[in-house]
Amino acid sequence: MTFTLTGGVVEWWSILIYDITVRRIAMWRAQWIRMEDGTPEEFQRLIEMETEANRDLVDRVLAHLELMKEDWGGYQISRYQHCLQSATRAYNDGADEEMVVAALLHDIGDILSPYNHGELAASILKPYVSERVYWIVKHHCIFQGYYYNHHLGGDRNARDTYRDHPWYDDCVYFCHNYDQNAFDPGYETKPLEFFEPMVRTLFEHEQQHLELNIS
Repeated sequence: MTFTLTGGVVEWWSILIYDITVRRIAMWRAQWIRMEDGTPEEFQRLIEMETEANRDLVDRVLAHLELMKEDWGGYQISRYQHCLQSATRAYNDGADEEMVVAALLHDIGDILSPYNHGELAASILKPYVSERVYWIVKHHCIFQGYYYNHHLGGDRNARDTYRDHPWYDDCVYFCHNYDQNAFDPGYETKPLEFFEPMVRTLFEHEQQHLELNIS
């Protein structure tokens, strides 16, 4: 038995399972209206429901990345193409998958947080990447300023505040080789479909809320 939907033919059992899952989620509600009144059982159930709801997290992240396809003007390529080119350059340079995904998502904060987008991108990546990669993405805006701050009345050497940091050179390398040069319309850039499996692999491990501070 099958059902024909707009997207094609779907087995009846998949619709049934989806319907039961949605109904189960919709039926259960915690009894409290203030967190201080919640029980351990209720919070555990909420975490389980949240984990289930977050199974499409990668889809949401990639959909947000695709919002950057909008041409803001000025640059020779869109910010979306810039992100793909940055990841392509990292991949072609032999960077590991963690760094390639970081390059892909390093500017994803531009849509919601254009004036400190590095911190937002780093926060999205933090549960899944090393402290080194997290630090590079978080600070790349400051390091990237080396290439244009002086044209806008700023300090191009602002990055030198971190000169003694163990990952200073790594961030300089990231910006010079994967970021500031990734605006070339003639560069052969890989499509998002090439990088999607890497993103899914990086995000596939279930994560605890960092604020729980569970060691």
